[in-house]
Amino acid sequence: MKTTQYFNYLRKRLDRVLIKDSWIEFVINNPVKTEVQSDGRFKKWAKIPEEGKYLRVVLLEDGETVHNAFFDRSFKED
Repeated sequence: MKTTQYFNYLRKRLDRVLIKDSWIEFVINNPVKTEVQSDGRFKKWAKIPEEGKYLRVVLLEDGETVHNAFFDRSFKED
């Protein structure tokens, strides 16, 4: 999994340290929703059954480099 330095830094935060690589890969490959930001980055969401929450993964313009990943408390599936 390709990641940015920003992601690697954020990953050390207490609220992010528990997010598993397998969950991030699951979101990338099985999103329930995908949006393209104005800067060309991709936002993808999927529910993580073990947590009962939606994980948002932000990818760079290449569609594969992870820039951010966090549980999105405000996401509502359409």
